[in-house]
Amino acid sequence: MSRLVIVSNRVALPQESRAGGLAVALNAALRESGGLWFGWSGKRVREPSGTLHEVRDGELRFVTMDLSNEDHDAYYSNFANRSLWPMLHFRPDLVDYTRETHAGYQRVNALFAERLAPLLREDDTVWVHDYHLIPLGRYLRERGIGCRMGFFLHVPLPSPDLVSALPGHRDLFGALGAYDLVGFQTRRDVERFRDYVRLFGEGRALDGDWLANVDGRRFRARHFPISIDTAGIAAQSAAGVRRSSVKRLRASLGDRALAISVDRLDYSKGLPDRFRAVSRLLERHPQHRGRLTCLQIAPASRSDVPEYQTLRRELAELTGHINGRHAEPDWTPLRYVNRNFSHDVLTGYYRMARLGLVTPLRDGMNLVAKEFVAAQDPEDPGVLVLSRFAGAANELTEALIVNPYDLDSVADAIDAGLGMPLAERIRRWRTMMDTLERHDITGWRRSFLDALASPDG
Repeated sequence: MSRLVIVSNRVALPQESRAGGLAVALNAALRESGGLWFGWSGKRVREPSGTLHEVRDGELRFVTMDLSNEDHDAYYSNFANRSLWPMLHFRPDLVDYTRETHAGYQRVNALFAERLAPLLREDDTVWVHDYHLIPLGRYLRERGIGCRMGFFLHVPLPSPDLVSALPGHRDLFGALGAYDLVGFQTRRDVERFRDYVRLFGEGRALDGDWLANVDGRRFRARHFPISIDTAGIAAQSAAGVRRSSVKRLRASLGDRALAISVDRLDYSKGLPDRFRAVSRLLERHPQHRGRLTCLQIAPASRSDVPEYQTLRRELAELTGHINGRHAEPDWTPLRYVNRNFSHDVLTGYYRMARLGLVTPLRDGMNLVAKEFVAAQDPEDPGVLVLSRFAGAANELTEALIVNPYDLDSVADAIDAGLGMPLAERIRRWRTMMDTLERHDITGWRRSFLDALASPDG
């Protein structure tokens, strides 16, 4: 078995405590084959970028690289998060592009390749993750690296017309042709990428999964929907309901139903629309007044970016307006919390909730939706209200699928979920849980690596 080399913007170091998700899956993959995890150290330094640090855990190596303040700002804070992120989430109106930050993004990717290349062996398998490192494969090829390389995009891919609106798009997205396998969350993302290669990338879409780039190099694009540690989250949630913080939340609700949402504070998540849908629910279905509490947990992120500062202010104002309009002396409809909670507490919250509200305007997958399903009590499961624009909607078809832009439909879905009979709740949950048990996080990473190892697809 060849050695696995994982490359990502951040590295889950052995001494760090990161529950669930991608870090668990990638660590398990490394332990199966032995290998190396390479990425940014998380350190911003005054001296030039490039200093390496290494941590060993048995046969595994974790190598990280420092970035200068200038490189971090250009590569991460600006181009990755203010140009690529909004464009990839269908928000070209929020793209803040400059040639200087684009050059900084390319410079850091080239530096990643320069520092990583000497660490690679001829028979390694390299797996690169996410939009921060799109051109890394090309820079490694330019340094003579010939081993098999795969790339996985964790976020959505918009239509070719939107992608082509980004200056320098052909050079940036054309670099994906340096990989042997490019993975996406959904079939629709793959279709958009094939269309982009054909229409704007000067390449060709071939039979099956195959494409050819402008130089004629053949590579594959396929969808691999990322998933969760289904069994682990089910067990964690069952234990989580005994946590003191979960018990306090239950006591504070009395006999009211709980609807829960957990999102990073980001404009792609549709939080203002969700808050307005809750207000619309109370207008259209007044029987829920005093009987439903909606808890929105939204830890702040990228707080130095103006768009996120604006969003945070908007949500605070909306919360005050909605609660001021609908609240009673002993009840407020909306609880809005800007802080992190441990994963076991969150899964305990999911298990006690009657509804999970997952209504992003656009999401590559949205693992909260899957975690909510896995966390439910099999004998009395809650109902998932899910945006059609989350990748998870392609798999969790027994959720109540909504258009997050249609506030009335979201309000009506919340009402339907609250009134859904137990037998129907169990049937819907069981169907979704079967899907998550068949396709968990282990299956996701094995399917990608198996496909990457196969030269014929």
